[in-house]
Amino acid sequence: MGSKVVDLLYWKDTRTSGVIFTGLMVSLLCLLHFSIVSVAAHVALLLLCGTISLRVYRKVLHAVHRGDGANPFQAYLDVDLTLTREQTERLSQQIASQVVSAATQLRHFFLVEDLVDSLKLALLFYILTFVGAVFNGLTLLILGVIGLFTVPLLYRQHQAQIDQYVGLVTNQLSHIKAKIRAKIPGTGALASAAAAVSGSKAKAE
Repeated sequence: MGSKVVDLLYWKDTRTSGVIFTGLMVSLLCLLHFSIVSVAAHVALLLLCGTISLRVYRKVLHAVHRGDGANPFQAYLDVDLTLTREQTERLSQQIASQVVSAATQLRHFFLVEDLVDSLKLALLFYILTFVGAVFNGLTLLILGVIGLFTVPLLYRQHQAQIDQYVGLVTNQLSHIKAKIRAKIPGTGALASAAAAVSGSKAKAE
């Protein structure tokens, strides 16, 4: 699944990526002017009209002895969608792992396990208050979809130049982060203590 998503975002199959990108953009643009219930109903109705028309067309061909009248979607109907016990357990474990990881991160930020990380998150939310005053969530979602289908392609075409600039920005941010940590009382001592604890655990193991 992951490789298919990557191929989709990198436009390996231009037709498939174009169809999905166009469908997403049309749906999101419709949501700008109509309610989600109306858009969902119209999309479902359009899909049903297409599948029913194709099914009736096959029936008509069979009636005039120009086809077998088989369901054109039979191959999809025959796909087994049931999950084995092992697959269900593996999926449950993956979901539980993601939930625990998310809860751990939230605890780390909101209970101020690391002051610098919590301050960075506070700054991010502060910036988002200004972004929210200019854009609504749907507009940001549209921009996000455009970015998903354009940024990976641009990165692949200009990877060397982008990596160079990203490296420069990362180095600058690392220096700024180190200066901030040095000026905050106690963070250096906490980091040293954490490193010592990690080292002692590693030696014990």
